[in-house]
Amino acid sequence: MEENHTIGWRMQNSYVALPEVFYAKTEPEPSPSPELIVLNYPLAAALGLNASELEKKQGIDELAGNSLPEGAEPISQAYAGHQFGHFTMLGDGRAVLLGEHIMPGGKRVDIQLKGSGRTPFSRGGDGRAALGPMLREFIISEAIHALGIPTTRSLAVVATGEPVYREETLEGAVLTRIAASHLRVGTFQYAAARNVVEDLQALADYAIKRHYPEVKEAQHPYVALFEKVVERQAELIAQWQLVGFIHGVMNTDNMTISGETIDYGPCAFMDSYDPATVFSSIDRQGRYAYGNQPGIGEWNLARLAEAMLPLFDDEIETAIQIAEGKLSSFRELYHEHWLQGMRRKLGLFAEEPQDAELVEELLAVMKNQGADYTNTFRALTLDDWSGMPIRETNVFKEWLAKWEARRARQTETKEESAELMRVSNPSIIPRNHRVEEALEAAVERGDFTVMDRLMNVLAKPYSYTEEQAEYTTPSVSNVPYRTYCGT
Repeated sequence: MEENHTIGWRMQNSYVALPEVFYAKTEPEPSPSPELIVLNYPLAAALGLNASELEKKQGIDELAGNSLPEGAEPISQAYAGHQFGHFTMLGDGRAVLLGEHIMPGGKRVDIQLKGSGRTPFSRGGDGRAALGPMLREFIISEAIHALGIPTTRSLAVVATGEPVYREETLEGAVLTRIAASHLRVGTFQYAAARNVVEDLQALADYAIKRHYPEVKEAQHPYVALFEKVVERQAELIAQWQLVGFIHGVMNTDNMTISGETIDYGPCAFMDSYDPATVFSSIDRQGRYAYGNQPGIGEWNLARLAEAMLPLFDDEIETAIQIAEGKLSSFRELYHEHWLQGMRRKLGLFAEEPQDAELVEELLAVMKNQGADYTNTFRALTLDDWSGMPIRETNVFKEWLAKWEARRARQTETKEESAELMRVSNPSIIPRNHRVEEALEAAVERGDFTVMDRLMNVLAKPYSYTEEQAEYTTPSVSNVPYRTYCGT
């Protein structure tokens, strides 16, 4: 293991031990005049890196791909994916995995440069990324992390000093992404599509060693691996739903084996509660709408099961039965995580049979009244309904009485209930118009103060501070919000 005693990188690359069909050796393309735009100081500290050294020329060159950390073995990864339901062979078209950094506690994380130029898997694109979308991923991924949801993270954004050409000329940038790994459902689909069982088995063994070593001793390790991924994804998607997060592009290449949220392209947070909410400009059929996310998660896991069938049993019929049996647990697991989360959001400790009905009634009222999702739970938490017209409707008053009666039946005090709600309901989310405001100031005017303020309040979403109040207001625009696959 090589160690850079100035910045602190401790790099390896275990992925290259896999068969070479899973990757291509790829050097990042140099940037003409890299400039550090934003650095994630808390994350740098957690990684055991010296932030002050990362800010210097050597650090910036490494974050831009102009030079490599000691011990790095840069590659681009191969994978496949169902994109909006259509299967395609893919790979990192504009990202390079430098390798894995070993954190102070021994945890292994991927270090990936996103927007670092063309790779052997590029399909006609320039392999570059624009500054706006990279800053957007930085903001949203760190907000998701602060909300307590598993996610890839963003260490830095570096401007490359060269333009990228899309519908217009934009400033180029590279994002340094940190991940538990970049193993995807689509990686297994890629192996299955090649129809070499030994390669598929090698990938599964690697996934077990990297993420779920406890299943190695199971009677059927590959079945146990699949069960673990189902469990992680059920919990993850429940967490998305609980905060009103809409991923926007739940293709199978954007579902991780580790259970982390990955790819922050057309994602956004819901304002008014409506299960049909879609923000992505390319999701014209609403495939990835908010209310569809659990079902799409299950669909994606079915594709993983199909890819892993040869590992479940030599007899195809038996393998299918095993896969169907294990996949069938997803809905129950998801509902359990979601309902438990909703109980916490409503300050409920114990379980009662009618809790699901109580939650569904609230959501129905919110939908019919066009109530803001986050702010309704915030108002319930604070018992402050200023600016919330839903409070004056008879149907909500009836629900409120049921909820108060439900809370009165538990042994915990009202104060304990309120505290549970405070730690379960974010006071603040990255409101879409606030994110756009920060990006416009940064990209168009070079003013990063707007983004800095936003990041500061998003860092503690459960703190209910006075400075957060101005960030809780939904957009007043009547124009539907649209996001684009810029990342």
